[in-house]
Order: sequence, then structure tokens, then C-alpha cells
Amino acid sequence: MNKKLRLWVLAILAFSGGLARAETGVTDREVTVGQFAAFSGPAGQLGQRMRAGIEAYFKAVNAQGGINGRQLKLVARDDGYEPEKAKAAVKALIEEDKVFALMGSVGTPTGLAALPVLTAAAVPMVGMFTGAQALREPFNRNVFHVRAGYFDETERIVQHLTTFGLKKIAVFYQNDAYGKAGLEGVERALAKRQLKPSATGTVERNSTDVGKALDAILAGSPEAVVQISAYKSCAAFIKQARARGYGGQFFNVSFVGSKALADELGDVGNGVVISQVVPFPYVASSALVREYQQRMTQAGDKEFDFSSMEGYLTAKVFAEGLRRAGRNLTRDGLINGLEAMRDVDLGGFTINYGPNQHMGSKFTDLTIIGRGGKFVR
Repeated sequence: MNKKLRLWVLAILAFSGGLARAETGVTDREVTVGQFAAFSGPAGQLGQRMRAGIEAYFKAVNAQGGINGRQLKLVARDDGYEPEKAKAAVKALIEEDKVFALMGSVGTPTGLAALPVLTAAAVPMVGMFTGAQALREPFNRNVFHVRAGYFDETERIVQHLTTFGLKKIAVFYQNDAYGKAGLEGVERALAKRQLKPSATGTVERNSTDVGKALDAILAGSPEAVVQISAYKSCAAFIKQARARGYGGQFFNVSFVGSKALADELGDVGNGVVISQVVPFPYVASSALVREYQQRMTQAGDKEFDFSSMEGYLTAKVFAEGLRRAGRNLTRDGLINGLEAMRDVDLGGFTINYGPNQHMGSKFTDLTIIGRGGKFVR
């Protein structure tokens, strides 16, 4: 082979090797995934427990050889449940940490701030810990939701209350995109029954200054209060309301952080209701929950709770998408793999995606904080 021909062949080989090079965040042995969430501050327990569930699943899968021969690695950045920090965290995960995909974010305002960044970079996002419609509509090809939406949860709550004849329903909500999404859900559910909120009150994000909201809501003499906020402010509201003699019922959506709320409330929590979007994690009544409990225990974490259950489920959905994407892994391949998950039973919990359908579940349930902070259905 003459010199010119040899150089031409080498150039062709180098070029074809470049085309075959793996996607960002992917090597022959590893896939790097990013998580942005609150790991500190008043909502910190939500991100911590979400991460615990993801890591428990990743650890078990890696012990069995990974996905298509690759180990799963999670890189997490703390956004403190603040939108600007979330935006910066996502940018750092994509540009500095070079992640292949994102998963397990926590919050509506943080998710909305991060959405333009991950969309511009065409990075897939799986399992946002939020039920806000603004993150579901308009349709975004890069985003896959594992949980039901706030409209589903608030419909379930209002349906339950009105079935028992309760019509004077107030709403305590966080003054941001999350709180307003939940408020809209309650208003929609009430409007279906020709009702309106009896009163409303707001609290600022990452604050427990609930005095004015409490005054406004108690003035409406509600039979029940639906809360759309984080666990610190919801607990402060409940404690102060009980101290003032309020005897009505309290209902919360899943984002509150069930265990965190129960821990904050202590004995005052007895009877507080929380809607859920994942299976009950405390009783091994399905294959998925048995698997979750086993993997969490193997990871050295026996503190079962709804948030880590959601993290575990999110990781399981993500991994199934990776399996379907195959060995020649690309971001488009992951999206196609996830979209191929039509009515997939993950052990008692069904996920249903499609090319124009990225809302995987509409499952909702109601749970009650019982004595000693224990949950019952």
C-alpha cells in the first residue's frame, strides 16, 4: 500500500471511528445520569429521599452487571428548591458533568426554570417530582413523567370530600408555580361540582410565615383545608390551626413529602390525609414494593417512604428505557426506548408511554397519618 493510500485509509477509519463514538455521558462501561433537586433547606428531605431510591435501584442493577453491560452512575447537584439555582445546576450537569440524561428533579418552579436549558441541549429528563400541568403541556419530547398530575390528585381529594358531604373547602397554597398549579386543580375539581373554595391563603416558598394565611382561611370557617405547599409550611399551618381550636380536616398532595410532614407534625399529625401517586411502600403487597423494600434494605436504608419509592420507580422506568435503547446508546435511542413502553407492568404499577404520550401514570391513592406517625390507607 503506497503512502497516499495508507493515509487515506487511516483518515477514513478515524472518521468512521468518530461517527461510532458514544453519546455524551456514555462510555463502554458507564452511563452518567444527572439529578438536580433540593438536598438542603426546608424541602431538603424530598431530594434526599428521592436520591436514596434512585441509588438503591442503581446499586442493585450495577451488582447484576448494569444495563447492556454499562454501570449506572448518578451525579447530583443541590438547587435548594430555588429556580435560579436549579437553572445553574442543570447547566452544570450538562456542560461540566457531561451527563447523558437527567432524572428525579424536585419541584415545579425549579422544573420550569430548568426546562428551557435541558430542552435547548436536547437532554432527556425522566421522572420530575411534580404534578404541574405546565410541565406536561405543551408536549415536550425530552420530558417523561412517571407520576400522575396535580389535577389527578386534587380531583381525587375533592371527590373524597364531597362524597362525604363536605362542601366548604379552603385552599392553603405556596405562592409560586407549584402552589398555583395545585390551586387550579382544586378549583377545577370544585367547579365540576358547582362549588368554589370557601377561602384561600398563601405562603412564600421556603418560608413558614403562615399567620396571615391562617387568619384568611379560618375566617371562611372551612370544613376542610387542601394544602399545596412543602412540608415545613404545611406543618406550621396545621400546628397553629390546631392551637387555635380548628377541628376540620387537612388534605395534602403528594409533593408535600409524606414522611417529612409526619415527622414535622409529631402527635399533631394524626388524621392528616395525603394523596399519593406511587404504591404504598410500607406493606409488600405487590412485586414492585417487595423489590423496593429488598433493594433499599440491601443498600443499608430501611426507612421506607413514598419519596424514595418514587425515586426507585423513576430509576426503574429509566433503566427499562435504556434496555430498550440497546447497546448503541444515544439520547434519541433512549427517547425511542421509553416511547416503546406501552402498558408495561413494573410489578403492580403500569407505565404507558407513546410517541405523543409522555405522562406514564394516572395512579392516585389516599393515605392517612395515624398514631406515632405511621401511615394507613
